Amino acid sequence: MTFSAVIVAAGSGTRAGPGQAKQWRVLAGKTVLRWSAEALLAGGAQKLVIVADPEARPQLDEALDGLAGWTTTAGGATRALSVQAGLAALADRAADEPVLIHDAARPFLGAATIVSVLKALDDADGAIPALPVADTLKSGALDSSVVTKPRNDLWRAQTPQAFRRDRLLAAYAAWTGPDEPTDDGQVVERHGGRVVVVPGNPMLMKLTYPEDFAMAETLAGRARITRMGQGFDAHRWGPGESVWLCGVEIAHDETLIGHSDADAGLHALTDAILGAIGEGDIGDHFPPTDPQWKGAASDKFLIHAVNLVRQRGGSLVNVDVTLICERPKIKPHRAAMRERLAQILDLPLDRVSVKATTTEGMGFTGRGEGLAAQAIAVVETPA
Repeated sequence: MTFSAVIVAAGSGTRAGPGQAKQWRVLAGKTVLRWSAEALLAGGAQKLVIVADPEARPQLDEALDGLAGWTTTAGGATRALSVQAGLAALADRAADEPVLIHDAARPFLGAATIVSVLKALDDADGAIPALPVADTLKSGALDSSVVTKPRNDLWRAQTPQAFRRDRLLAAYAAWTGPDEPTDDGQVVERHGGRVVVVPGNPMLMKLTYPEDFAMAETLAGRARITRMGQGFDAHRWGPGESVWLCGVEIAHDETLIGHSDADAGLHALTDAILGAIGEGDIGDHFPPTDPQWKGAASDKFLIHAVNLVRQRGGSLVNVDVTLICERPKIKPHRAAMRERLAQILDLPLDRVSVKATTTEGMGFTGRGEGLAAQAIAVVETPA
């Protein structure tokens, strides 16, 4: 189902303790905000609006560096005003298009929750993920007598909450208060809408207090899975004066023959990354029958594969490339190759390996007929 999304990220988060607002804090290697942005884009959001303080634009750009598909708008003095600002920024979308409203402080959003709330809109005006209240409820001030309250049919509401955009806008326009709404479901309820509950996820905890971040660091490791892919490529030798290997041009008395620049190292690595996320191979994305790729630099293919990982909310962990040839000698160029790969992949140098071996004169590489490369890539993606 086509949908748009709004992430509310304009708050100061004072209860989270001193330091940066919680949406800009780093959790397991990336900002809290980026966790949600990646999840919504990977889940299919056609347009993502980040509602943020305009003065925080440098933090926003840094937090979402390299991530495509989002825009931003200024937040309001309250959460309700920020949500309405986000909805206004979606004016170019269809009026009845589903929109998900999500709190930036809930980083562990999974695809199943997105699907559930969108599906529930088939016969409801709104859908919210929620967990049943499991603890016994007590009412009363701290250190005073308390009264036990029934917990039957009580739910802990989470986000993202789903609505048709025009329905939510109409409900906000009719809100009279006097109190501020605590979530968007309340606004639609007050307007006479039918809001249903779908099963929430305990992982969708809201980061509110300093101790929440310690727990979130532990959960972050469980919210992601590690995937590994392998790739192989080979090209024959032909007349030429240089050869491209792992993004580095090497002077040589022959060149590798191929539709693009025939960089076997980059081709194998591209296939390894695509394989890790189940996206086929390089030929599926850049057919050799397509003339636009004639003589193309192979770093374009590699960058495309890495962007696909990021669009899924994933990240590259490390890569290992082995070049198989009798010549040219690879060792003098290994350092340059590693540096070039680290630059393309935006990885630290110690997570990039390039090695070389021969086949002791055996096979097509041993006879000097061609060169081969194999690669392994490890990525992490949301579970």
